Amino acid sequence: MSSTTETNNQTTESFINVSAYKFVSLDNLTDRRAELLDLCNRHELKGTILLSHEGINAFVAGTRENIDAVLSFFESQPDYSGLPVKESLSDEQPFTRMLVRIKKEIIAFGVDGIEPENRTSPKLKPAQLKAWLDEGKEITLLDVRNDYEVDLGTFDKALPIGVDNFRDFPEAVSELNEELKEKTIVMFCTGGIRCEKAGPFMEREGFNDIYQLDGGILKYFEDCGGDHYNGECFVFDKRVAVDAALSETGTEQCYACQHPLTTEDQQSKDYVIGKSCPYCCNRETEQLEIRLERRNRQLSDAVNPLPGSTPYDNHRPLNVPLKYSKMKVADFLSAYHPHVDSEYWDKEIETGRILYKDNPVEADLEVWAGQRLIHLLKGTVEPDVCADIRILFEDEQIIVVDKPAPIAMHPCGRFNRNSLSYILNSVYQGEKIRMTHRLDANTTGVVVFARKRLAAQRVQNQFLDGSVSKMYLARVYGCPVKDRFECHSPIASEPGAGGIRLVDDNGLAAETVFSVTDRLDDGTAIVRCEPKTGRTNQIRIHLWSLGFPIVNDPTYLVEGKTGNNQTLAVGEPAMCLHAWKLGFVHPTTDEEVNFVSNQPNWATR
Repeated sequence: MSSTTETNNQTTESFINVSAYKFVSLDNLTDRRAELLDLCNRHELKGTILLSHEGINAFVAGTRENIDAVLSFFESQPDYSGLPVKESLSDEQPFTRMLVRIKKEIIAFGVDGIEPENRTSPKLKPAQLKAWLDEGKEITLLDVRNDYEVDLGTFDKALPIGVDNFRDFPEAVSELNEELKEKTIVMFCTGGIRCEKAGPFMEREGFNDIYQLDGGILKYFEDCGGDHYNGECFVFDKRVAVDAALSETGTEQCYACQHPLTTEDQQSKDYVIGKSCPYCCNRETEQLEIRLERRNRQLSDAVNPLPGSTPYDNHRPLNVPLKYSKMKVADFLSAYHPHVDSEYWDKEIETGRILYKDNPVEADLEVWAGQRLIHLLKGTVEPDVCADIRILFEDEQIIVVDKPAPIAMHPCGRFNRNSLSYILNSVYQGEKIRMTHRLDANTTGVVVFARKRLAAQRVQNQFLDGSVSKMYLARVYGCPVKDRFECHSPIASEPGAGGIRLVDDNGLAAETVFSVTDRLDDGTAIVRCEPKTGRTNQIRIHLWSLGFPIVNDPTYLVEGKTGNNQTLAVGEPAMCLHAWKLGFVHPTTDEEVNFVSNQPNWATR
């Protein structure tokens, strides 16, 4: 392939764009990274090389001389030799810098047991695929790329797998027609690497006749041109897309949503460079609905059965606060859990179920601040919870959940795996989902989680400074005389007897605004509650202190009494408190966002 072009009678050198990957067991990744980064920098290459214990994946560009020098190095190394290289030309350097990164996988998939180094699906040469298509052979062409890539171009009559991210591929496979398991399937992607994992996975799922297009679309273009292919092929560099001649096209990429934009797309009134495009404006809602439908199906699978319903060994952490430092371990446990009989803790220590660094502790151990003990509970089976969890919204930063009840927000007490945060983390595998605020286990409604640490901090700060707008619905015993009333009673900073917080003149400032929306014939009323501060159990305490306790509240009862402070059991009458509306500033866009949950049955006539 020539690496020079002529412009105005002057010869200028083109850039050679190389993509290559190989699945091979690699060790000493840190040393390999330093070696490859130095090699590429010395030869003035730019691009990205991914290294993992499963292999290497490279996208680099440079002059013909420098590319050849680096490829010669690869061929001289036993681990890298035999790299299948695909090349194309561009007039400009398509990359801005040179990166060599160490990753868990060279193509993120997240499914254990798929090892392309040891086994892949049979590879079909581009010429053979073209011959099959020429003769009209009955095959299913399966496009395993992301939807935005498919939109730009694909093979005639190809079936798109329908994902926004390759990690969603396994679930998308589960939605394919069962009849395809007996059909001949030829899967394809840009350069072939995704098929290396997609093929064996589909075979494992019962698809009996799977092929992968060797070298992907780019190799097909190189060997066969554009026959049977419509449109362009998306590439992951500044060129955005290439045509069947492997030449850069006029396609651009939206700065906001990263969707490729054809020259026709760029004529749309919705295309504002650096801000938006037709896909942002017309498909955002549709795409969100598709993602939410898929995510809510994942949630349904994650709680059927409930994760805590199967016996398991529960390692419950016991972190020693400063005020318990230098206590004997038994005294600490009794003080830390005053509602539990001290004889219980004596037995747990005696039977070796209180651990420190995986070893049973002695009864005379003196604990210290910050120490982390473990309470080992073997064969734990957790109580059932309501698992009718529904995700209202998600993006790269936040997850907004319509929380049912009863279910605890986070692992605590009798609940560990049967908690909302545990279930969400099991669905969003590979991520650490963070709470930004809390609802009581018996309270339903809108609650926000964050997918990034910084996003969590920014949303949490809004709750702390009182800038979040919150509206709750409550059904209370009694009928307030005034349509609108307020409560400014301070609330105790720490729980008192029985672990219950009450109004306390020396407590933390608290303010809630109430408005009555309906007075019912049974002597109850529906009240809108707008907390201006965010104290624990604030709405419940304020209403109770005013003589209007919430219906079915297990803690703050009628006639000024208090109850057992327990999470209600599934099937018991629901506590009538619902987080109805929530508004805050999005942590990255700085735009105000508002979310609403459907009103529960008890809030309507």
